[in-house]
Amino acid sequence: MSERAVLHVRGRVLVGPEEVRDELWVVDGRISYDRPAGARDVRTVEGWALPGLVDAHCHVGLDAHGLVAEDVSEKQALTDRDAGTLLIRDAGSPSDTRWIDDRDDLPKIIRAGRHIARTRRYIRNYAWEIEPEDLVAYVAQEARRGDGWVKLVGDWIDREAGDLSACWPREAARAAIAEAHRLGARVTAHCFAEDSLRDLVEAGIDCVEHATGLTEDTIPLFAERGVAIVPTLVNIATFPRLADGGEARYPRWSAHMRRLHERRYDTVRAAYDAGIPVYVGTDAGGSLAHGLVAGEVAELVTAGIPPVMALSATTWGARAWLGRPGLDEGAPADLVVYEADPRADVQVLAAPRRVVLNGRVVG
Repeated sequence: MSERAVLHVRGRVLVGPEEVRDELWVVDGRISYDRPAGARDVRTVEGWALPGLVDAHCHVGLDAHGLVAEDVSEKQALTDRDAGTLLIRDAGSPSDTRWIDDRDDLPKIIRAGRHIARTRRYIRNYAWEIEPEDLVAYVAQEARRGDGWVKLVGDWIDREAGDLSACWPREAARAAIAEAHRLGARVTAHCFAEDSLRDLVEAGIDCVEHATGLTEDTIPLFAERGVAIVPTLVNIATFPRLADGGEARYPRWSAHMRRLHERRYDTVRAAYDAGIPVYVGTDAGGSLAHGLVAGEVAELVTAGIPPVMALSATTWGARAWLGRPGLDEGAPADLVVYEADPRADVQVLAAPRRVVLNGRVVG
């Protein structure tokens, strides 16, 4: 846009779940609810406007084999953007994606640095693989490299045991999380199974990814401590295929993965009902495609979360949790416009009419 070019968004602007305005204006890339004086080159967009969607568990710069080239990272980010995802919490990547920050046509990214895993206990080429005595040092390193988050691998298959098991001794986790907090970073962890959860929560963790191992014993603990979860249900849908592939070598692990999958919706609904904060994340960028945010919102609704709250988990609530603005006066104009009210039917999210990033219509 030229200096005083203006975008006029008209229709229904969903500032919050219940706060709806008739219009907003975008001047020099920022939101205003006052009609600008002397505006020219006004472009009008009509429909139902939401804050740019949030994918709180995504991996830009990563595929099934490890880090990818910049042109592949760019395609990943563009795919997310065109699906309406304008804010990403990158939950671990070996790639340096800082160059994206200089592109006003790509989503904004909040990075968690690189995964930190136990030696030979995660996907090859993804993580720093270390032993517990080095955990504090690596957490400090990634806290300084990231954007206020650090990502641990809390559990993974133990090939000798033939099943999922916790990766970190309780005291090592406690010391590492305390160090992250001292440096101003929050900590999240990949956790599929049950047995790592209590130790991590009591050690002070801020969030758990996947959280398929939540039970009636640990759900109250999460709720009491305010620990958020990002269920990534579109990823959990792959568990039966993974279980089939590992059946011959690891039958206990395969049976465990199937049980976690079978109860996935009940787990998420029980967590929500207990007051645990739930946010939208797709786990795109490993073996999953990008651009799946609408499908994850629909999965939360299938699990029994009310549609407006599932919508908040990728808009108003998610942005507040990550410390980023929504459709606030003076905020960067990052928004998505739809044909119909997404509060009435979250399937609307699958077909954005317009995507506006930094005040420009993109895509």
